[in-house]
Amino acid sequence: MNSFSTITAASLATLDDAALDGLPFGVIGLSKEGFADVYNATESRLAGLPRAKVIGAHFFDDIAQCMNNFMVAQRFEDESALDATLDYVLTLRMKPTPVKLRLLQSPEVALRYVLIERNV
Repeated sequence: MNSFSTITAASLATLDDAALDGLPFGVIGLSKEGFADVYNATESRLAGLPRAKVIGAHFFDDIAQCMNNFMVAQRFEDESALDATLDYVLTLRMKPTPVKLRLLQSPEVALRYVLIERNV
């Protein structure tokens, strides 16, 4: 099942672009260095950022500076395996928007994932 609360990093890694774009929540896949390799259509539409601007950019430095902190970015550095859900407020380039973030990282999966569920 591909719901926000049950999907795993391993299952995300198996989805093609069309399947990722069909998910009802935002999906950002990051390299270990923090560069965006995956940015699904849902997140692009809801954030108002075109995929071409995000893919290849350093996510926490250039795109989502409001997540470049101990609650989000630093957790990927501190924990080798991560599955955490937190209430969060996005503030950059938009009015404050309450969301749920899900941070996923597994030693067996190349990408780290930030999932964003709005209307929480």
